[in-house]
Amino acid sequence: MTTTTAESVVLLDEDGRPIGSAAKSAVHHAQTPLHLGFSCYLFDAGGRALLARRALGKQTWPGVWSNSFCGHPAPGEKVDDAVRRRAAQELGVVIESLVCVLPDFRYRAVAVDGTVENEICPVYVARCDGRIQADPAEVMEWMWVSWEQLRSAVELPWSISPWAIEQIPLLDERYLAGS
Repeated sequence: MTTTTAESVVLLDEDGRPIGSAAKSAVHHAQTPLHLGFSCYLFDAGGRALLARRALGKQTWPGVWSNSFCGHPAPGEKVDDAVRRRAAQELGVVIESLVCVLPDFRYRAVAVDGTVENEICPVYVARCDGRIQADPAEVMEWMWVSWEQLRSAVELPWSISPWAIEQIPLLDERYLAGS
């Protein structure tokens, strides 16, 4: 199935090359094909990270705490542009200093209901100094936490999304260690 709407995802081959697109609503199931996504961690001026709890209406991992926000670039959309778009849509913010820190991050996770997430998912960090105005269809709760608190959440795997469990130690090692 190939579509080109804003609610489409880019399908990828095993080497990460685009091979088409499909409706976002149709790709997340027990046999989710490999597709392109992204994750972003927002930091405020004090170095705190924004942790967001996914809305209960989300198709994947509803009600789970995770990174600041995630999403999928539309076909033909640059990933950086998609990150900025989703920051505005989900959190009502304009982000600054956007940097891709884990360009080759890839994961596969299976939810309790059998839904699979299967993504090549570049991970970004950015700064946000504006007021958070979260879309309740996307985010049910959010809080600013110290990096140490977020790192500790990884030790409680039931409390945070499976992709964040993998991403946070990599960010700690490769990005934040030098900060």
